[in-house]
Amino acid sequence: MAAGSVLGVFTVSTVNVNGMRAAAKKGFVEWLAASGSDVILCQEVRAEAGQLPKDVVAPAGWHAHHAPSAVKGRNGVSVYSRAEPSEVRVGFGEAEFEDSGRYLEVHLPGVVVASLYLPSGDVGTPRQDEKERFMAAFLPYLVELRGKAEAAGCEVVVGGDWNIAHAEIDLKNWKGNQKNSGFLPEERAWMSRVFGEAGYVDVQRKLDPEGPGPYTWWSYRGKAFDNDAGWRIDYLVTTPGLAEKCTSVVVERAPSYELRWSDHAPVTATFDFSPE
Repeated sequence: MAAGSVLGVFTVSTVNVNGMRAAAKKGFVEWLAASGSDVILCQEVRAEAGQLPKDVVAPAGWHAHHAPSAVKGRNGVSVYSRAEPSEVRVGFGEAEFEDSGRYLEVHLPGVVVASLYLPSGDVGTPRQDEKERFMAAFLPYLVELRGKAEAAGCEVVVGGDWNIAHAEIDLKNWKGNQKNSGFLPEERAWMSRVFGEAGYVDVQRKLDPEGPGPYTWWSYRGKAFDNDAGWRIDYLVTTPGLAEKCTSVVVERAPSYELRWSDHAPVTATFDFSPE
């Protein structure tokens, strides 16, 4: 784990691209080229490197790392960083999920940054069982990661699609979704444990504790986007020391339905380490 400190202003973006091959054709490449972020985290890439254009696999000015799923066309996470990582880790030590394309971690000076795609689940199906197994294994890893980072003098940010709306202010139609995956009481309680016993901070809620939203995902069905009937399921979750340096969190919602290149919007957080 690389020690050292983060200097100046540090910016991290996360976005579920909902299939990188389609997103690359609809605007992701241009968004990436225009981004001022130091690190960009992508989820649901759903492609191997050989299936993607060069300006996505190895764009100029970035160190790109990809963790595709062993099941073709599923999952997949990526990390783009301006600085070259000292270490790259795929998976978090749980055999079932090592090659599932759900977790990729890079170690940069003073900070560990990870891209997470937590299973979406579906009540009463094996998909929900998978989600619960993932959550059960991932929470202890988050505790371990924070402990190792603290010992090394590092901070941590885990960004991605967590597929859980933590509170009522995190989705428009919370009353109608209390029995649906993504807003189940046990899932919400698990998120509370991430922010409680694991000691992490939801930087969006630190800066905007009241809500509602801002939402980060809208169904393609009906008028969900136009009516802003969304869910906040994309989070940037950090260690407390990093959260204290957070000056802004912006959801980059597309100006119109036609200009979307994913059903999710990028979330960008800025951390200021400049001397006071």
